[in-house]
Amino acid sequence: MKSYLLVFLGAGIGGALRHGVNVGCARYCGTAFPWGTLTVNVVGSFLMGAIAGWLAFKAGEGWSQPLRLFLTTGILGGFTTFSAFSLDAVLIWERGQAGIAATYVVGSVLLSIAGLVAGLGLVRTIAA
Repeated sequence: MKSYLLVFLGAGIGGALRHGVNVGCARYCGTAFPWGTLTVNVVGSFLMGAIAGWLAFKAGEGWSQPLRLFLTTGILGGFTTFSAFSLDAVLIWERGQAGIAATYVVGSVLLSIAGLVAGLGLVRTIAA
């Protein structure tokens, strides 16, 4: 139960940070392009790589699983799930499974867009 609370709290922090980035980007860069989303995806992916690398190669046993959950699944998961997707894709690639990694990337993007279109279509049909 403690792990769920840590993820919940971290996700709230990450979500608030994402909202702040989106508002700031809209204010300073305009809304013609989704600069906020691009920013959180790139920054979140960079931070996921840095944190995962640090925890795997430098931090050793001193870092507890609850802290890992809070930082990665919680804060970064709330900031952008794209960072988790990016980490998964790279880990598959690094295992030497390039075909599976490519399938995962292409499938995730296409199926996610298809899911969004299907959800929009469903609501439009119900609401009409």
